[in-house]
Amino acid sequence: MQTELSSLLEIQYPIIQGGMAWVAEYHLAAAVSEAGGLGLIGAANAPADWVREQICEVKKRTDRPFGVNIMLLSPHADEVAKVVAEEEVRVVTTGAGSPEKYMELWKNAGIKVIPVVASVALAKRMERCGADAVVAEGCEAGGHIGESTTMTLVPQVADAVQIPVIAAGGIADGRGIAAAFMLGAKGVQMGTCFVVTNESQVHDNYKERILKAKDIDTRVTGRSTGHPIRTLRNEMTKKYMELEEKGASFEELEYLTLGALRNAVVDGDVKNGSVMAGQIAGLVRERISCKDLIHRLVSETDARMKGVEWYD
Repeated sequence: MQTELSSLLEIQYPIIQGGMAWVAEYHLAAAVSEAGGLGLIGAANAPADWVREQICEVKKRTDRPFGVNIMLLSPHADEVAKVVAEEEVRVVTTGAGSPEKYMELWKNAGIKVIPVVASVALAKRMERCGADAVVAEGCEAGGHIGESTTMTLVPQVADAVQIPVIAAGGIADGRGIAAAFMLGAKGVQMGTCFVVTNESQVHDNYKERILKAKDIDTRVTGRSTGHPIRTLRNEMTKKYMELEEKGASFEELEYLTLGALRNAVVDGDVKNGSVMAGQIAGLVRERISCKDLIHRLVSETDARMKGVEWYD
């Protein structure tokens, strides 16, 4: 299961673990990288010192490549950008903005830069500014989403740029990975599947909520504010959508979700917390190690791609 992406990132399999806030910490990132994928630390809104500590902990556990996901709207983005360069992190993925101001710094440090995009226009812009690859993320994904589906976004982005395209959103097994390859992707990024792995430090309540989810259990809130987020439905999403229907202000809606993701991930409040998960949560049925998950994904993909000339 070697592609242009696995060669670019010097990883065994072109499978990237999503940089999920509060979820993607050093235990998970190290386990994914050690299993042959690319583990990510999710910097989110964390300060630079925390990110440095996380990087050091991953280095203690694996000598394989790993990365850091940087949310560019974070007030600590400038400091975190410097830390990843100083610590010689191999890969940086970015979201919520453009990484152009950091490109020279990261390139000089030998870092591969992979922005997450939700449109062809942004993918082209990222290629022009020096991105090594892009993650084309469809609205099936958990967390913050765009409008296009993975099925429609990936092939259009793949046609528009020369750099490798990584598909994300709605991928849970080898069937999804094989489909992504056929759409033109050179790799995949997966989040929800890794949330329930043994190495994930997420609260058991959160994991169980995903494992029990059905195909119709996700909801998208925040469309009225221009910041749609996909989560599993619960009391919080119900209240949020009721407020949206009544025309509540942005401030009122933000107050309702203040600290909601941490409450779910760390404290296990799956009723009033934000249980971010993709639409494929209904396909996630068991807790296994990152190694077993990745090996199963590779085996399933190989079986589906058998006979495809470029893959063999």
